[in-house]
Amino acid sequence: MEPSFLVFLIPIGVGIGTQAVKFAIFTAKHGWKPEYMFTHGHMPSAHTAFAVSLATSVGWYEGVGSGSFAVAAALAFILVDDAARIRMHLGDQGRYLNMLVEQLDLDESKFPRLKERVGHRVSEVVVGALIGLLATLFLAATL
Repeated sequence: MEPSFLVFLIPIGVGIGTQAVKFAIFTAKHGWKPEYMFTHGHMPSAHTAFAVSLATSVGWYEGVGSGSFAVAAALAFILVDDAARIRMHLGDQGRYLNMLVEQLDLDESKFPRLKERVGHRVSEVVVGALIGLLATLFLAATL
């Protein structure tokens, strides 16, 4: 296969594979719930695996000195920051708003419970990044 296709096909495969691993881990812990096949949060971070895989793939095929690698690395940084930090703040806000609804004894039909687990823990992001890096290096070297 032409390397120009692999530069993006490998990260897609790594992202889908990581999401499948996440669903398998989630199912082992919580039982079969097909609606959680595309869940956010939990171990490992598929978003991070995809972003790191994309940067690694671009670096492998185009070189780490290319402008394409710089863009991919910047995108990966933004996405990892979003997965670990920004979405955690959203979860915190959800938790505080849920507590406020309970404390003020408001009608929960008008104020539905918000999701409190939106982002990833640092360990989930680190594992996602390692999967993205190592799986991409392995696939790029063997394909």
